[in-house]
Amino acid sequence: SAQVIQRMGNKIEARKTMDHAGIPIVPGVSAPLHDAEEGVSKAQSLGYPIMLKASSGGGGIGMQLVRNDEELRKAFEGNQKRAQSFFNDGTLYMEKVIEDARHIEIQVLFDSFGHGVHLFERDCSLQRRHQKIIEEAPAACLDESVRQVMGWVAVKAAKAIGYENAGTIECLVDQNQQFYFLEMNTRLQVEHPVTEEITGIDLVEEQLKIAASEPLSFNQGDIHQIGHAIEVRIYAEDPVTFYPSPGTITRLSIPEAPYIRHESSVTSGSVITPYYDPMIAKMVVYGDTRKLAIERLKQALQAYEIEGIKTNLPLLREMAESSAFLHGSITTDFLMKKREGNRS
Repeated sequence: SAQVIQRMGNKIEARKTMDHAGIPIVPGVSAPLHDAEEGVSKAQSLGYPIMLKASSGGGGIGMQLVRNDEELRKAFEGNQKRAQSFFNDGTLYMEKVIEDARHIEIQVLFDSFGHGVHLFERDCSLQRRHQKIIEEAPAACLDESVRQVMGWVAVKAAKAIGYENAGTIECLVDQNQQFYFLEMNTRLQVEHPVTEEITGIDLVEEQLKIAASEPLSFNQGDIHQIGHAIEVRIYAEDPVTFYPSPGTITRLSIPEAPYIRHESSVTSGSVITPYYDPMIAKMVVYGDTRKLAIERLKQALQAYEIEGIKTNLPLLREMAESSAFLHGSITTDFLMKKREGNRS
């Protein structure tokens, strides 16, 4: 299992494995790029725009959207050095950009006896710097037939590699609802609470049971989606530039309600340093319907107060009110296009 996790953590190997298992993958290069000129040659064959990616990367580090040969040549060395610095692996590869895509991921659980299930999907399309800001479950944009197929494919993908643990099959979904395997995260993710809220299953507990070689105590038919959950990530950063905002939190007031879940370690007086990821808290809001969950989210964000540092709370409030979010039509490049539009 440790070898499987290591292999799937390497995105090039994950692409090869999923392709061999018959899982649709994003068109791209499933081999390390040796230098920028090789990258240019491959990109010309694929067709721009492409996404230059670190094979061992995560959190958007080592990823860059490239639109032409010149941009690729400029991006290659910098991303290679960044990947080497963060992950001790400077290996880069590339994938064709699926334009106007949604980022949909499926949670899976597999025990050591080969028994596995999926716990439905999460929509993680609202991102900045390829890092998620708002996640929700279920995904409002998916047709029911596509949702069912994606769940089945996620289980097939994990089973194909003999996976054992909690994990996430991440996909891009285009405007025609065609989906492509993106990568597998061989761990729990920041956004796992939204799945817990709609299924009633404690993923941390299940992961510990799997580690203790206990079999899963439920089958696929035992798992049901009930209601809607939305998570927002609270970042210590400027909401316009996305630059980190270190400092001391002088005042912190968080909303409380039976339908609100907080996960945070900061309090009034906490010092936020510039040395780590700027996420300082996450808040999950639940409702019987998506409409109710959004209304509760908007109320909770208005009541959330942090002083002493800049945070992305203003951006989260704006997004919760936006028509694109309300209609479930957010794509992964939504914020980038919005920023470019503000500059013009």
